[in-house]
Formats: sequence, structure tokens, C-alpha cells
Amino acid sequence: MDIGWAILIIGFAALVAAFLLLVIGLVYSELMNSDIPRGVANSGKLHMVHGLFVGMAIVGRILHRLGICHQVSFIRWFVAGFLTHRKQVPAGLRVKDMKFSEVPVRVYEPTTVCDGLRRGLVYFHGGGWVLGSIDSVDEVCRHIAKQSDITVISVGYRLAPEHRYPAQLDDCEAATCHFLSVAETEFSVDSRRVAVGGDGTGANLAAALCQRLARREDGHLPSPCAQLLIYPALQMADFNLPSYQQNHAVPILFRGRMAFYFLQYLSGDMSVCQEVLEGNHVPTELRPFYNKWLSPSNLPPECLTRGSWEHRAAEYDAEVYHAIKAGLEPEVSPLLADDAVIQKTPPTFLLTCEYDVLRDDGILYRKRLLDSGTDVTWEHVTDGFHGMVNFYKQGWLSFPSAGRVVDAAVEYIKTL
Repeated sequence: MDIGWAILIIGFAALVAAFLLLVIGLVYSELMNSDIPRGVANSGKLHMVHGLFVGMAIVGRILHRLGICHQVSFIRWFVAGFLTHRKQVPAGLRVKDMKFSEVPVRVYEPTTVCDGLRRGLVYFHGGGWVLGSIDSVDEVCRHIAKQSDITVISVGYRLAPEHRYPAQLDDCEAATCHFLSVAETEFSVDSRRVAVGGDGTGANLAAALCQRLARREDGHLPSPCAQLLIYPALQMADFNLPSYQQNHAVPILFRGRMAFYFLQYLSGDMSVCQEVLEGNHVPTELRPFYNKWLSPSNLPPECLTRGSWEHRAAEYDAEVYHAIKAGLEPEVSPLLADDAVIQKTPPTFLLTCEYDVLRDDGILYRKRLLDSGTDVTWEHVTDGFHGMVNFYKQGWLSFPSAGRVVDAAVEYIKTL
């Protein structure tokens, strides 16, 4: 072999080795910052999965800084190519990709004979308005459609950072209203028995959409008959609730990452992230108003057993507020909607997880709904963590607890 080629190969190997050592070192450092409590289901596997996701994010960050590709683009490519596998459609189900009002959707229709019109569910995937896709919840939607004998519409709304609020919510509204308008004629679905739902930020979109439709009340289309909210993100006024404190470093969703997602959804201005986490963005005159809904005293006593501390009110910063003020509007923070809007909320299935920073968002929203007279079915997964649904039937990535979440949603849908 030519000595020049040998030197080139050795140099390339050394570069690859140095890159891998750098990634391994950074992953190890990040893992040391995580905290997986003993009560979490399958904690060992969660450590492993967290390490995989951290490594993926770090490689994406390095490629982004080298100018090769955007970090988000790399993560989407990796997840789509290596972590998402679309299986053959099972017997008894018909699946097809379509567009509703130019919004990509995937339709799941049971092929069994139905006596009359079927029920429907419009589902919005999670992923922080940045990640996730129709494919990421394909197994979930298949299972719900088949086990509930219901037509499911999974919506592929636009994502940040390419598209900002309200693009995601607008897409969800357009797809939902289109389906409601053609449900009976094209899909043999009763438009008065169509629910909306989602997980994480998809649940945020479902809750915000129900409120948007309730405020309009144009009468041309029926409103959703119910909403399914699986560990929803419902407000960006307070990142210091007990669940944020207790689970701040529990994978897969860290406290700081939730603020990151909200900011990506709104504007992409990450310079105010720390101020938002501290609460500097909330105007002084609004704090008592929000506190009546967000006070830890509204939580069940068991939510405080793992400890928390009273967060000292941060000094208001008007510049930070103006940078994120849309985030305090109900269409981004449905938990902060007026009582008159909350009272129009449809019956709700709400699922929370103990080891999730968003636990208290869901529980506080439940209280507001119950206080308004709304019927609420609440499921709390005591050993659950955020993001479980994304690992449903994903081979070696699967978590048994994800099945419990999906089955709980199925049992509720059967009651509609």
C-alpha cells in the first residue's frame, strides 16, 4: 500500500476515534445530570434510551456547529431512519395517506361491518412542536382504531423551527374541520361523535383547538364530543410547579427542555430561556390572577410527598414578556383560559405520569374542568414518565407501561 494512503487512513481513523471519544464523553456528562427515581418503570431501559437520545442530540449539535446540517434535521432523519419502523397493516384495518385542506393526514379505518355510523378521533402527535410525525404515532393510532372500532385521523401538522405558532394549531383546525365536514358522506362517521386528542404538545394542540372552536361557535360544524389529553403541556407561566421541581432531570423531558420547546414554538429566541424558567416573563399584575389556578395548594397532597419548595417570585422583565407574550395566551397555554371558555370544554380524558415535569399541568387543568362542571376521566400512571407513548410496540425500545396508557385511552373511547 502506498505510504500516503496509509497515513491518510490512519489519520481518518484517528479523527473518527477522537470524534467518538468526544461524543461518549459528552453523553456520559449529560447522563450524570439525569435523575431516574427508583419508582420509574423499567428504569434500566430508560437509562439506555436516554443515552441514545442524548447521543443523537450531541451528534446533531456537532454537525450543526460544523455547518453540515441543522441539529433538528439530523434528529428527525435519525428517528425516521433508525427508530421508526412502519409495519404491515394488520387484518381488519385499512390505512391510507391523504390531505385534508392541504394538511397531510393518515386515515385508519376498521374494515369490520358497523351497524350505523362509526365514531371518530382526530389525533395530534407530540414532540415539542419540533419533532414527531404521523409515523411516530402510527402504532398507537392503529391500536386505537382497531381496538375501539373507530376511525382515526392522524394529523401531520407543520413543525418548528421552519414554522412558528399558530401554524401548528391552524393546521390542526383545518384538518379537523375538514374531517367534520365530510365525516358522514366520505367516511361513514358520525360528526357529532368525533373526539380530538394527542400526547404532550399534541395534547396541547387538542386542548387549544377545543377552546378555539368553543369561542367561535359558528354553528356550521359540530364541536368535538370529547378531548383525550395524554400528559399534556398546558401552560408556560410557571416552570417551578412541584412536578417541575421533582422531575427536573427525569428523562425524557427535562425542565429546561420544555421551556426550549415553548420558545421554539413561539419565536426561536433562546436568549430568554433562563428568564422564562425563573418566571421573569410574567407581569406582576397577572401573577395573582394566574396563582389562583397554578397554586400548589390546588394539587392533591400526594403530589407534594416527594418534596418541593416555594419559588421566590422573580423580578418582572418587560422585554422578556414582550418576547414571549403570545405564550401566555390561552391558545398556547389552555390552562390560563377564562372561566367562560373552560365551561365550554367537552368531556375530557386526562392522563398524567408521576415522573413527568408536566404532571401538575394536567392535574391543575383537571381541577379547573371539574370546577366548571366538565366531566373528567383521570388516569394517573404512578410509575410513568413523559414520552412513553412514543415507545408503544417499538421493538426493543418498547416499554410495557406504554401499553397501559394506550389501553386506558381505548377504554375511554369505547364510552363515547
